[in-house]
Amino acid sequence: MKKRTLLIAAAVTAMLLPAAAQTSWPQKPIKLIVPYPPGGPVDQLARAIAPRLGEVLGQSVIVDNKAGASGAIGMDAAIKAEPDGSVFSFGVPGGITVLPHLQKMPYVVDEIVYVSLVARVPQVITVGPKVPANTLQELIVLAKKDPGAINYGSAGNATTPHLGAELFAQEAGVKMTHIPYKGAAPAVTALLAGDIQVLAADLPAVNQFTARGVKILAVSGSQRWESLPKVPTTVELGLPGVIAESNYGIIASKGTPAAIVQKMREALITTINTPSVKTSIANLGAVGVTTTPDEYRKLMNQESARWGAVVRKANITLN
Repeated sequence: MKKRTLLIAAAVTAMLLPAAAQTSWPQKPIKLIVPYPPGGPVDQLARAIAPRLGEVLGQSVIVDNKAGASGAIGMDAAIKAEPDGSVFSFGVPGGITVLPHLQKMPYVVDEIVYVSLVARVPQVITVGPKVPANTLQELIVLAKKDPGAINYGSAGNATTPHLGAELFAQEAGVKMTHIPYKGAAPAVTALLAGDIQVLAADLPAVNQFTARGVKILAVSGSQRWESLPKVPTTVELGLPGVIAESNYGIIASKGTPAAIVQKMREALITTINTPSVKTSIANLGAVGVTTTPDEYRKLMNQESARWGAVVRKANITLN
């Protein structure tokens, strides 16, 4: 009887060991993947939160840029990493809500482990310094004069900036030529150089370049953005269907224990609500937010349905 009791006790102890390990997480530095090149809005967000997140967790949080395939390469690396809480990634909308409508993904979208949103980012319609348009209506008139002559850039095929610009073109009844780049930073460089004339971009990607002549013509939405009080919205300007916003959050490796996901979410809540971090995010032109994993998943499902309709209407392909 005593032997049986000891065996049962040993079995129970073995079952509890993984849970105990999870409660002591993290035990080593954490890699936070940014699925885009350095310098873009997602990279800026990551570097705004990583130091404070590391303080809250008691471990270094190292930003790791893995660009390519409109964010899918970096996300895939995180999703397939060892599920021990040592690797997380920014969940980028294109890799969740757009690309799956266009190709077979290297990961199963329904199996993504969502942790929390961290930021809402407005999308804005901009033109380069040499473009003779100072309002959205002037841009529309210019585009209609010579269909296809105006080039618009994006952070890559099937990213939300690509779809946002396409949505604008559909609603405004204009034709422009798409030039994809490997992230927002090189697309902004092309805008400044005049290689492209138009860029629908996340505000943090272009905000600092208004001093160099980039003109923000409209916010793609129904409400004016606090940091751009004088910039009208697309809804105000007669384009009620042009509503685009990027929502960025943190995702974990497939199979990551719920206890680790919860601890990471709690750390993100503390981080995002730290006044200095809130200010840093606001200075980028974004708003810090947090959600439950389920709220994050539901939002991405809604966005997927919306952007899928745009993809089909525009006959967008990756070829």
